[in-house]
Amino acid sequence: MNRYVDPVSVLGTQVAKRVEPFGDGRRYVRAGQWAWFLAWLVDFVVVVFGVGIGLVALGLIDRQADLGNGASALALLGLPFGVPLAYGLFYGNGRALGAVLTGTQLVRLKDGGRVGNWAPWAMLIRVLLLPLLLVAVLASAFAGGGGSPPGSFVRVSLDVDASRRLWAAESATAVPVTLLAVARPDLWAATAGT
Repeated sequence: MNRYVDPVSVLGTQVAKRVEPFGDGRRYVRAGQWAWFLAWLVDFVVVVFGVGIGLVALGLIDRQADLGNGASALALLGLPFGVPLAYGLFYGNGRALGAVLTGTQLVRLKDGGRVGNWAPWAMLIRVLLLPLLLVAVLASAFAGGGGSPPGSFVRVSLDVDASRRLWAAESATAVPVTLLAVARPDLWAATAGT
């Protein structure tokens, strides 16, 4: 079991404000708002670029082999959903291009585990449905409705470097006490009573 370490002494005052617990009690450092936004923006740009490439490829294919209006329309409707799903295949460890560039990682909130097989769905929500949700929430807020949707988060972005420093500090403090008990039982017995 890791012992409690004061996050301010390990991370500094500003970063320590972002320390939160997973569902299993282990602590992590939540990614900052700018890092989260920039990771999302990079992923969004990658998806828009992918959709653009898909449109160009679709136009070239339609020019060579007449696909017909139905097939072209279906492909046009499928691109905004298919590209994020395909990009999400690279997101299983929670580190797509945006996360790599900003030093963040998407993990499960209950235990800090990998996103895994839900990665394509998480990417679709992240780059396509989240902007639509934000537009709906803003429109509702300006129309006099509620400001936030119901529900809870399943995944969270963490600051990889700061979380690793916190975890290293928490696990480093448990080893010397164990070594003291094995190497010098007389000192361990003397300190255990105090």
